[in-house]
Amino acid sequence: QVQLVESGGGLVQAGDSVRLSCAASGRTISNYTMGWFRQAPEKERELVAAIIWNGANTYYADAVKGRFAISRNNAVNTVYLQMNSLKPEDTAVYYCAMRFPGHVLASRPYEYNYWGHGTQVTVSS
Repeated sequence: QVQLVESGGGLVQAGDSVRLSCAASGRTISNYTMGWFRQAPEKERELVAAIIWNGANTYYADAVKGRFAISRNNAVNTVYLQMNSLKPEDTAVYYCAMRFPGHVLASRPYEYNYWGHGTQVTVSS
């Protein structure tokens, strides 16, 4: 059984930095594309960033380009999201997801096979 567990969220101030982690168990992530999504109240879930199996290709939503960085460490089955210069509009529940096959980036939630339960990030102004 695949489990994804996010951590690192919390309440921060605008301009702060936070690093989210997503630890996977039950399957090695090395064969999967990994993504970070977020969902704010009354909004649709949206892709924030994604990374293919070997880290050679990444995707970022326009709203986070230059501020967020996705990375992965297949040896410890973990993917990260470094979030810098946080803004109140970044407030959301952040979800980790994994998708097979791992050589293709994908942006739609239905394209991902497994999901974590999410971690709340709240940015105060």
